[in-house]
Amino acid sequence: MHQRNMPLYNRLITHISNKPISFHVPGHKNGELLEEENPFKEFAQFDVTELTGLDDLHDSQGAIKDAQHLLTELYNSRKSYFLVNGSTVGNLAMILATCHEDDTVLVQRNCHKSILNGLMLAKVNPIFFSPEMNKSLSIPAGPNPELIRHAIGEYPHAKVLILTYPDYYGQAYHIKEIIDIAHEHNMIVLVDEAHGAHFQLGDPFPASSLELGADIVVHSAHKTLPAMTMGSFLHINSEKISEQKVEFYLNVLQSSSPSYPIMASLDYARYYLSNFTKEDIAFFIQERHLFIKQLQEGSGLAVITTDDPLKLIVRHESLTGFELQSQFEKAGIFSELADLYQVLLILPLVKQDTRFPFSEAIERIRLLSLESRKTSDEINIFTEIKNPVDLMELSYTYKEMLNMPYEWVYINHSVGRIAAKMIIPYPPGIPLLLPGEKVTEEHLQHLQALIQGGARFQGETEKMAVFIDVHET
Repeated sequence: MHQRNMPLYNRLITHISNKPISFHVPGHKNGELLEEENPFKEFAQFDVTELTGLDDLHDSQGAIKDAQHLLTELYNSRKSYFLVNGSTVGNLAMILATCHEDDTVLVQRNCHKSILNGLMLAKVNPIFFSPEMNKSLSIPAGPNPELIRHAIGEYPHAKVLILTYPDYYGQAYHIKEIIDIAHEHNMIVLVDEAHGAHFQLGDPFPASSLELGADIVVHSAHKTLPAMTMGSFLHINSEKISEQKVEFYLNVLQSSSPSYPIMASLDYARYYLSNFTKEDIAFFIQERHLFIKQLQEGSGLAVITTDDPLKLIVRHESLTGFELQSQFEKAGIFSELADLYQVLLILPLVKQDTRFPFSEAIERIRLLSLESRKTSDEINIFTEIKNPVDLMELSYTYKEMLNMPYEWVYINHSVGRIAAKMIIPYPPGIPLLLPGEKVTEEHLQHLQALIQGGARFQGETEKMAVFIDVHET
């Protein structure tokens, strides 16, 4: 097969072109039960099930098998898989397939909540290592290789290292050195590379951890490639990983009714990436350069670039990130996320023959009156970013926490207590507090600054769930 093929995508198109009559699930019957004016009517034709010729994700023998084979070839992995439940299911599966109960596992502290959920399900003993801080952007950066050496020295029985690369803002780091250090100590390296599915293109994008030797890697295709939401990839990249275990957990954790629109979009996303030429890259860089230049012309906006050219950080000297995001939304421009200081834009990976409304976005921004409603004193209340503790163990094991009683207390009464639930600013979905972590004054200061700044959360922010220590009652 050639990378210009789209086995599943084309098979689905052929099926629809034959004008089939549905006496099978789903109940909308190829959209026939939707009213004519329903905008989903035409799209619903693609939402089918495991019919003859369309293969089965959980026992692929035809079009899906061929599509995943092309994916494997593109990423040069041992074996690659389509995921229809997002990178979340990939993160869960890779942890459960490589970790045993009570294993000591080294985990990057600024990981996604799905990594933490995987650790809980696996009932491992996590040791969290903190990234260094990017003080100019007031966000975490990558971990220091020397800290990884130190962590392995402190916990020589650690079996697995779990990394997040790149971060949400497109920051990369010396991951090759860290992978090599882990392999020197016979550790398995798992990488949540959700935001790096396009790194396969090479320069000017960072190198993928697949290329740099990670043992298993998860990509959110839907984040940076033209795939539907929840469309992701999982790649087995070494003999240390059991295909049978990974496939077992993917079968257990993924829907038994996988979405054909999502799978077809993954086939298309792989095709799109594999046929992205050097000329396309040059066109993208040119469009990006012009967009950055126009953003900064007379708008009071500053644009900061990181390692991934798809990511732009935008600031305004008199606006918080949340205020700037709100102003953009008034103009119909929706960013990926905001924090206390800035807004993150994820650019489209445009080709020469595609167009994106960059110019219209610039025109809308220029019509905005970017003025803050806050005083300068209110804008500068946020706490100075501090380097966190290098290594951190939880106060209780996951097995202990499973049946421990907890209570809700007001936030300002929580210092010194042990958190029972995550508090998660979302996006990016990186918990501010972990279950089993001791609450500090720094946690509260950060939380209060986020609340005052306008952050959105998953979880309660007025009260906090904390464990009741049964040994003290």
